Amino acid sequence: MKTKTFHKKLLPLSIAFIIASPVIAQEEASDESNNTGFIEQIIVTGTASGTAIRKVDASYASTSLSAADILKLAPKSTAELFRAVPGVWAESSGGVSGANVFVRGFPGGGDAPFLTVQLQGVGIYTPPSVSFLENSTLFRVDETIQFMDALRGGPASVLSNGQPGLTTNFLLKEGSEITEGTFKYTTSDYGLQRIDAVLSGALDEDFYYMIGGYVQQSSGVRDAGFTSEKGNQFTINLTKELDNGKINLYTRITDDHGTWYTPSPLIDGVDNSFVHLGTLNRQATINYGPEDDSTSEAVDFGEGRGWDGSVSGGSINLELGDGWTFVDRFSFTKGEADTLGLVTNGDPVALSSVADSGDSATGSVTGNVYSGSTAVQQLGRWVVRKDIESFTNDLALTKTTDTLKASVGLFSSSYSSNDWWALGNHAYHVVQSGGEALAGIECNISVAGCGWNYDINSTGDGKTTALYAALDYKFSDDLSADIGIRNENHEIEYSVDEGLDGVITKAVQYDESDVAYTLGVNWQFEKDSGVFTRYSEGSKMPYFDDFRDNFGSYSNGNDLISDVTQFELGYKLATSNYNVYATGFYNEVESSQTPIPGGVSNLFATEAMGIEFDAAYYADNGLAISLNATIQDSEIVDSADATIIGNEAQRQPGFQLRVTPSYDFEMEHFYATLYGTLSIIDDRFADPGNTVVLDGYESLDLGLTVANDSGLNMNIAIQNLTDEDALTEGDPRNPTAPNGRFILPRTITFSVGYSF
Repeated sequence: MKTKTFHKKLLPLSIAFIIASPVIAQEEASDESNNTGFIEQIIVTGTASGTAIRKVDASYASTSLSAADILKLAPKSTAELFRAVPGVWAESSGGVSGANVFVRGFPGGGDAPFLTVQLQGVGIYTPPSVSFLENSTLFRVDETIQFMDALRGGPASVLSNGQPGLTTNFLLKEGSEITEGTFKYTTSDYGLQRIDAVLSGALDEDFYYMIGGYVQQSSGVRDAGFTSEKGNQFTINLTKELDNGKINLYTRITDDHGTWYTPSPLIDGVDNSFVHLGTLNRQATINYGPEDDSTSEAVDFGEGRGWDGSVSGGSINLELGDGWTFVDRFSFTKGEADTLGLVTNGDPVALSSVADSGDSATGSVTGNVYSGSTAVQQLGRWVVRKDIESFTNDLALTKTTDTLKASVGLFSSSYSSNDWWALGNHAYHVVQSGGEALAGIECNISVAGCGWNYDINSTGDGKTTALYAALDYKFSDDLSADIGIRNENHEIEYSVDEGLDGVITKAVQYDESDVAYTLGVNWQFEKDSGVFTRYSEGSKMPYFDDFRDNFGSYSNGNDLISDVTQFELGYKLATSNYNVYATGFYNEVESSQTPIPGGVSNLFATEAMGIEFDAAYYADNGLAISLNATIQDSEIVDSADATIIGNEAQRQPGFQLRVTPSYDFEMEHFYATLYGTLSIIDDRFADPGNTVVLDGYESLDLGLTVANDSGLNMNIAIQNLTDEDALTEGDPRNPTAPNGRFILPRTITFSVGYSF
């Protein structure tokens, strides 16, 4: 067993934080005296009131990605964007939905328990992660996005839904007096056909619109042999400018699904292009309910994983006079987030060891006879139906003077998740992409003969209400300090029928409160440089699946609240040619749950420390280079399983480095940018026991953008140029099984568009 010694090198970090909302924007502007392309980022709602400050003046760690940055990253899923954020480890290898996102060494076994995704400053679904659903699944990136900001650490533990980890906020483009638009066609080497369009302008005096969306389809980055990825999205954003403020209303309707890429068998002949699902196995019959009275149902697993629903909301921002500001933001989310896929169960084996004849078996679709040496593996046919709904409102009243800013706010959210699961239905399949199930294996036609089934029908409703306050005081132009506090009440009503026999096996009526707070100091010793220090305490409250997977612990009096303590120390510098942001962090997370569907959870405590770098250099000749890097060390410090104490938190690299050079140049009548990203990732452990090592790797992305004054633009992006076949995870249900999920293979994407 491999472990590392943990040293509390960052314990001297002092108190921290200037209260800030995770609603952050950026303003791109070239320096007037030196046209280097320098980007000065502006925090437009750095407090609950929405007062704008420069990023270099802020005392928290944030990373902003403009629409141009997003274009260069060419993300195949929302979670792929998060790779550009220091302190974040994002596994987006599962397809268009269902990412695993880890933050600053916080523990977790999958999904994204410490991630909140916001649209227009409001969380799209208050629970950050429930089984088979994390926030990024509910959001698709397209041409309607103006920018994304990612905020790590203490600020969000007081504001919004109290997320102590990572809050990513997406802001939509807004209209103006000028009518503008973009039309873009995208294709790829994996058969992608996609149309994006966006149009904005004025409807009336001081009344603006933006409409846009996309329609797309493909056979998938890993070719399933049929149209396995398809979807569409439509967004409208309306803005009314008032004499004393602004009103905004929006809606975003999405229906987008793709194949769920699950771990592959790690044997010869299987590489990063392997996919379990294909034409020969996408349609199958599942059984569910009591074994002596089961029900059969035909299912098309080509539905995959995705989101069919809407996110709508708005805000009102008013200047009331005499230094008073009122802000109210709200959001309503409703839809279906289903997951259907084929999931490995155990080791791949020779057919002769499981065939009834001991020699061969027949393909259930083709009728082909497979010899005893054929590699076969059990695949579970998993079906998860999930209907969710969430309504959130966040309002704040702020008083501002020359030296003081004081805010009080009320956050309220009601949410639900109604689930129907049929997990199991194992059958042996041929180990090849889209390999068919086999006849001639007895358990392949038995209800539960090939392993366990876990079927549930559950209903969950929750309500979170929080009162928060913030006080920021300027001692001088250089020195400021602040304090923020949040008192949150969390209610859950949850019941589950395990077995689909009409018997409620677990029922919860939960009502607990918790207090979060933050203290901070910011010293801006130069106009463009300064330091900050922050201390914050927050928590991750339990949601529906936490109770089911840890019901015994809850019944014995455990409130299942994961307490999070964080220290941060940051340095920031921004000039016309370069900027540097460095943040050291130390955190403690208590009683973290790591759920395993149908299994038993681990409750353990961790400590982590590290440093994040976010830097960029802009030369006068069009050359630029950006760097984001994280170095961290984590340790499990307490657990009911004494054998894992002292081990590293699973699935998170000790270091990750991404270097992105770019070069702007001119061709005849065209402007061009050549860019690339080199990523270097350290080893990780697949499990809390640290028994399986996931090797580190390097990957290279390249791209070229070309545009002219008439509005024509083209882009070509090559991701994973060397076709690296590294793993993001092992087998989450059986760490010793030879299964793992590869990073996505090499892809080439080309787009051509026209903007006016």
